[in-house]
Amino acid sequence: MDLPINQIICGDCLEVMKGLPDKCVDLTVTSPPYDNLRDYNGFSFDFEGIAKELYRITKDGGVVVWVVGDATIKGSETGTSFRQALFFMKCGFNLHDTMIYQKNNYPFPPSNRYYQQFEYMFVFSKGSPKTSNLIKCEAKGRKRNSTQRNKDGTTTKFYSEGNKFRIMDNIWKIDAGYMRTTKDKIAFNHPAIFPDKLAGDHIISWSNEGDIVLDPMCGAGTTCKMAWLNNRKFIGIDMSEEYINEICIPRLEMYGWKQEENKNTNINILTN
Repeated sequence: MDLPINQIICGDCLEVMKGLPDKCVDLTVTSPPYDNLRDYNGFSFDFEGIAKELYRITKDGGVVVWVVGDATIKGSETGTSFRQALFFMKCGFNLHDTMIYQKNNYPFPPSNRYYQQFEYMFVFSKGSPKTSNLIKCEAKGRKRNSTQRNKDGTTTKFYSEGNKFRIMDNIWKIDAGYMRTTKDKIAFNHPAIFPDKLAGDHIISWSNEGDIVLDPMCGAGTTCKMAWLNNRKFIGIDMSEEYINEICIPRLEMYGWKQEENKNTNINILTN
């Protein structure tokens, strides 16, 4: 079966993924509709089924980036994010990194709670990641005299020359909010979008040009857009025909993409 490359598919992502062959996707970058924090036109999803299918269709060495947060219900955070992370590991994934997406704007908290400023970005890998194009940032060239504590309690001293650049931290501070999450005004018709930079930096980090990037809940099409702009192939899936036709497809067309008929697949591909 030919893969629906650079296509947007309207349907239940679990059922669509069941129609994909084993080990066909290099990278998944997605954010699920967690804890009913947003209304996605009443759609729901089978998390455990999706996690199992993601493991099956991910290539050896492939990565799944799962961006998720928790609601607070009756005074307690739900812990859904942690339970999902543990289930991914039960499916066979390694928890390669627990990263933080730190927003620069956030809602006001209740009087007894600190400002909620972040979401988790769980990076799962099927074995050791086959691609690690880690992004670097300015290191300011500082020289350091440091010590490292060993397992036996002894310490080792080391000296490091100042480098101009270093690998970024795993806490990413990213602009969020109207016309900061993205410059595509049309995208804000979706109830929950993640920043272009978040998707783009993960795509650069965990895939190479020509690789296949999946978003099984593509919504406003951010992952698909950033894969397209970074010379990756993409597969986008969403339950909502409204979101696909009114947001995702027009948004991608702004960047020169065109939905094409794929007659060599048994997957329903929506065309507008």
